[in-house]
Amino acid sequence: MADSTSFGMVNPAIFEDLQTKIDEDSQVREELKNILQVLEKQGRATQFTLSRAHSTPTAHLGSTISDAEKSIRQQIGTIARLGHVASKYPYYKYNGIWTRDVQNTCFCILLCGWLGGMANEVDQCQVGKLLTIEEVGQILSVPVNLKDRDAFHLTIEEYLQSLITLIDELARLAVNSVTLGDYERPLQISQFIKDVHAGFQILNLKNDALRRRSDSIKYSVSDSIGPYLKARMR
Repeated sequence: MADSTSFGMVNPAIFEDLQTKIDEDSQVREELKNILQVLEKQGRATQFTLSRAHSTPTAHLGSTISDAEKSIRQQIGTIARLGHVASKYPYYKYNGIWTRDVQNTCFCILLCGWLGGMANEVDQCQVGKLLTIEEVGQILSVPVNLKDRDAFHLTIEEYLQSLITLIDELARLAVNSVTLGDYERPLQISQFIKDVHAGFQILNLKNDALRRRSDSIKYSVSDSIGPYLKARMR
C-alpha cells in the first residue's frame, strides 16, 4: 500500500523549481527595464537637443553639438550600467529587451558625429563623417560584434539599424536646410546618402527586417535633393 505522504505520478517539486526560475528571470528583466527607463529618457533628451539642428544655421551649431555631447555622455554612463548587469547572463536571452534603446543611443552618436561632434572621443572627426562601428563602440566603451565570448556588446545589426535611422533624419535635415536658405548642406547630405546606399548594396543581409528597412534608403536620396532642386528652379 502506498505511503500517504507519497506523490502522485508527478513530483510537485518540479514545478516549484520552475517557479523559482521564473521568479529569478522576472527579477533580471525588471532590473534591466529599470536601467532602460533611464536610458530611454536620456535618449529623448539627446534627440530633442539634436533636433535643434533642423532650425539652426550650420555656422551656429556649436552650442547644439556641445549640449548633445553632454547628454550623450549621460547615456554612455547608463550603457555602462546596462552592460555590467547584462553581461552576467546569456546575451541572446535578454538582448531583445535593450536592443531598441541601444540602437537609439547609437543613432544619437552617429548624428552628433555627422554634425561634427564627438571630436574628443574619436580622431579626425569632421562634418559629414560616418563613424564606424568600432568608433561607436569606442565611444560607448563596449565591444562590438563579439564572437569569442558571451557578453554585452554592440551588434552589426544594431549599428546598421541606427545608420538607416540616421539617413531618415538627414533627409529631413536636407529639407529644413533649404528652408533656412542653406543650399550646400542638401547636396552634401544627398551625396552622403548615395554613398551609404551604395555601401548597403554590397551587404548580403540575412535579417529580413533590416533588409526591408535598407530598401527605403534609395527613396531618401530623392527626398534629400528634391527640395533643393525645386528651390533652385524658382
